[in-house]
Amino acid sequence: MILTMDNVSKKYRNKWAVESFSLELSSGGVYGLLGPNGAGKTTLLRMLVDISRPTSGQIMLDGQSIEQMGDGYRGLLGYMPQRFGFYNRFSAHKFLMYMCSLKGLGVTQAAVRVQETLRMVDLEQQAQHKIRTFSGGMRQRLGIAQALLNDPQILVLDEPTAGLDPKERIRFRNIIGELGRDRIVLLSTHIISDLEFSCKEMILMNEGQLITRNTPEEIMNNMRGSVWTATLTEQQLAELASHFKISGLSYQSDGIVARILAKERPVPQAIPEPPRLEDVYMHYFDEEATS
Repeated sequence: MILTMDNVSKKYRNKWAVESFSLELSSGGVYGLLGPNGAGKTTLLRMLVDISRPTSGQIMLDGQSIEQMGDGYRGLLGYMPQRFGFYNRFSAHKFLMYMCSLKGLGVTQAAVRVQETLRMVDLEQQAQHKIRTFSGGMRQRLGIAQALLNDPQILVLDEPTAGLDPKERIRFRNIIGELGRDRIVLLSTHIISDLEFSCKEMILMNEGQLITRNTPEEIMNNMRGSVWTATLTEQQLAELASHFKISGLSYQSDGIVARILAKERPVPQAIPEPPRLEDVYMHYFDEEATS
């Protein structure tokens, strides 16, 4: 299965939210869509799940336009939007059964899938609890569960780990890694650690455009020789910060240890360091990453 975006653009009034975006995704891996807030990630995903139509360009699945496929395409999708609405008076079980009916699942199949997905997101014990009693993290897990109900072949998740604690995020990454073995999974986030261990490819996006795509290892390798650490005084740090990007600081008894992005040694005492994904984020997006 191959999902293709061919020169896709989306314009709102006088602003291009996505511009000339081309991308090909295939079954058998998790793709991480990484970019700062406002990069156009959500607009891109809404076009991929056929909620919003491109201003120009086309999206195809195995060479066929998803617009022409209609319900046949949407039946293959699982989607968790960044903001998801719930019926607070419903229990988790009732809500998922209702979502199954919207997805066209029969009662018997729905009952099985609801039980399976509640178990996957660790909400089995809260199945009969009202959603209004759920914490933010529990609601997020319920949103993930609804995206999995129809056993989708294309799974699109927009900031799915927002509000999850570290244990829940690890559980989520394990689930996604397993799901990505035989389907297309596209995960949009600005949280670096969500991508580091689970993604076979990272897709970097900013200002509506594709910046680069590659494996996490290759993206980091491309920055070798451009990351340094040095112990600095406050005055030295202020001077360097006006010329270079600083991707990390640690205040020690003997000075400030700074992680500096520079093509050449920025100060004589600087030591080269292996790049990390936080450095990649800072390099491309000029802001600190969320880990």
